[in-house]
Amino acid sequence: MIVFAFDGVRLMDVAAPWRSSPPPRVTRAPTPCGCAPPAAGTSPRPPACGSRIAADVPVERVDRADTLVVPGPADLDAFRKEPALIDQVARLAATAQRVAAVCTGAFALAAAGLLRGRRATTHWEHAAELARLHPDIQVTPDAIYVQDGPVLTSAGVTAGIDVCLALVEQDLGPEAARRVARDLVVFLQRPGGQSQFSAASRTTATRHPVLRPLLDAIAADPASDHSPQALAGHAGASPRHLSRLFRDQTGSTPAAYVETMRLEAARILLEHGESVTSAARRSGLGSDETLRRTFARHLGTTPSAYAARFRTTRTAPPSTRTATP
Repeated sequence: MIVFAFDGVRLMDVAAPWRSSPPPRVTRAPTPCGCAPPAAGTSPRPPACGSRIAADVPVERVDRADTLVVPGPADLDAFRKEPALIDQVARLAATAQRVAAVCTGAFALAAAGLLRGRRATTHWEHAAELARLHPDIQVTPDAIYVQDGPVLTSAGVTAGIDVCLALVEQDLGPEAARRVARDLVVFLQRPGGQSQFSAASRTTATRHPVLRPLLDAIAADPASDHSPQALAGHAGASPRHLSRLFRDQTGSTPAAYVETMRLEAARILLEHGESVTSAARRSGLGSDETLRRTFARHLGTTPSAYAARFRTTRTAPPSTRTATP
């Protein structure tokens, strides 16, 4: 396995595959500014966290890789100005049987043409940009990782562990993957999708004079009557015209937008300790069953599981913890 490390890389994107796989070799490409690999005797610039990564071999000496892992850059704009890095990714990928990207490393694979016509994912915050820049890619924004043929892409940072566990299972079997997962104290297969980890905006950024007051009202009181008919009445527009405005300004129907905002409100209520019943009522979703269906459809998990995962980082006092065999 080759992990391609470069100036400005996220250290955890490198560490995740390193720690969850048999020890790989690490290569680092020289950048256009003339920074040579450590083997040449110069000191590379640090990655995003400020630490330095020493390469085992210069990237030019790598002529074959069973698996190539491309971590993500912390600064995508700066990364796009480094065509030499993309060329190195393309060259290394041509020698590899399998290629995996961690987080925004998907942009490097996309720029190198490795995702054309394939399904892929990346960090939820950058998924829309990946789809916009590369319309020939079928972006799956909620996936923890996606495999399409010999190419794998994963969501943000720690999802590098998930995708590398999948590689370990493919190579060495499920028991080996379980041993690694137990050692790392992580799920072998994480429940739900990455949308449960995202911080969705409370309202859409539009200044349309008709739609903006409605969106603010929905965000301020999601449990009110926000049926298409009620919204049209408040806007002084026909339901058909209002639906057209929603599609143009939000990319959604009025009903779907209201459901999304109610889901966001329910998430916040659960994170602050509200019960499932209270969160369903106060968010406007109504019943526990409706809340469960909405969570399953959008987040791939249950309200109770979500609350347990995100409500607090505090652990119970030792005297109240339940012993496990």
